[in-house]
Amino acid sequence: MRPVIIAANWKMHTTPADAADLATTIAGRTNVGDVVRVICPPFVCLAAVRAALAASPAGQGVGVGAQNIHHELSGAFTGEIGAPMLVGLADWVIVGHSERRRDAGETDELIGAKLRRALEVGLRPILCVGEQLAEREAGTAEAVVGAQLAGSLAGFAEDPGALAAAGLVVAYEPIWAIGTGRTARGVDAAAMAEAIRAAISGLGPGFAALAPDLPVLYGGSVTTASAGEFLAEPAIDGALVGGASLKIEEMAGIVARAGLTAAARRAAAGARG
Repeated sequence: MRPVIIAANWKMHTTPADAADLATTIAGRTNVGDVVRVICPPFVCLAAVRAALAASPAGQGVGVGAQNIHHELSGAFTGEIGAPMLVGLADWVIVGHSERRRDAGETDELIGAKLRRALEVGLRPILCVGEQLAEREAGTAEAVVGAQLAGSLAGFAEDPGALAAAGLVVAYEPIWAIGTGRTARGVDAAAMAEAIRAAISGLGPGFAALAPDLPVLYGGSVTTASAGEFLAEPAIDGALVGGASLKIEEMAGIVARAGLTAAARRAAAGARG
């Protein structure tokens, strides 16, 4: 049974002064069985959020993630954050977010190097992929996403098992739905989730073993109102939540809906076994 995961990407919001309270409040309002919860605050808030969650009974079991890492472990890279710097501060990391691809010009090769750095220090990666609106309208969305996966995972051809051991998660985030208020339809996102697993399976035997158990999340203007459409799809295993993750009531509603999916999956697994 694949896990149901709700990851909150706070982007460039909050400060150390308010992030801790927000994190613990969200943790207390989202304590739902069988849902994996992750909060990804800005770098400067990681320590405050981690300490607050650790000190709060409500925060037990809530993961802390970074929003990015550098593709080198260390060096003369002013203003950057290397993966070893996150040890003890984060358990998860987002790599390849569309805003990083767009604003920082990140390539699939660079994102693959970041994946390698994450695995080297024990961070669980959330690899983001997604197409532009013009690519979807042209009917090339699956090809674009497949190419992103192939490029990002090329460096693991000799050891795809390392990705499984690290608990790789893929987040499908159609770029035209990021921060726009527009969302894909559930059926389209589910079709892409299956295409993602098929594309990874096609990379080789080791990848084929990884694909069936690979959690795929949907990201792109997810709210309480839209989450149910995606979480009802068996191919989708949760959500990467942006703006709504800063709103306590929104997160409570999204995680509550995720809990229904997790409970249904557990019941189905029990009936089979």
